[in-house]
Amino acid sequence: MLDARAAIVTVGRWLDGKGWAPATSGNYSMRLDNGNFAVTVSGRHKGRLTENDIMSVDADGRSLDGKKPSAETALHLALYSSFPDVGAVLHSHSPAAVGLTRAFPGAYGYLLAGHEMLKALPGVTTHETEVTIPIVDNSQDMAEIEAAITPRLLAAGAPPAYLIRGHGLYGWGRDMVEAERVIEAIEWMIAAELAEMGFREGSGR
Repeated sequence: MLDARAAIVTVGRWLDGKGWAPATSGNYSMRLDNGNFAVTVSGRHKGRLTENDIMSVDADGRSLDGKKPSAETALHLALYSSFPDVGAVLHSHSPAAVGLTRAFPGAYGYLLAGHEMLKALPGVTTHETEVTIPIVDNSQDMAEIEAAITPRLLAAGAPPAYLIRGHGLYGWGRDMVEAERVIEAIEWMIAAELAEMGFREGSGR
């Protein structure tokens, strides 16, 4: 648990430094060796986390130390349940990721194609490929989001990430290092896509 706490505090500062964790947004978690999970507590600024702001829950989301987890802990646990190899889950709130999903209100996925950065995703070895990041509508009911996104994530070829419309990006990996790489790569590609759209509009193409 001590290693997980330190890793989550570090990633919170990193994401805040990127501008991807404004106010108290975002939540992060890691799978523990004993079958439980380390998660961020509710309502803390992620750039100012201390190890006391990391708590543990069981597989049903019950607090094991009397602290209050984020409401979105259920979305983390759904990923751990669906993908036994997942060891860490991150949720970022960048302006680019939120803006992209708001700009395409009818889209239920966004295609990333030809980016060199695609090779940062697990199992991808060439830029000559494409990946569709699923988009699900936001809800205050986590069960609604889980029911909408889980079947799509279990489909063959699904990436280790999805977007919640107007809310942000979820990404995961076998460990915290891989989860960070997934989040950073997808956030970069989204920002690049939006920059390209701006250049094209500016040039009249």
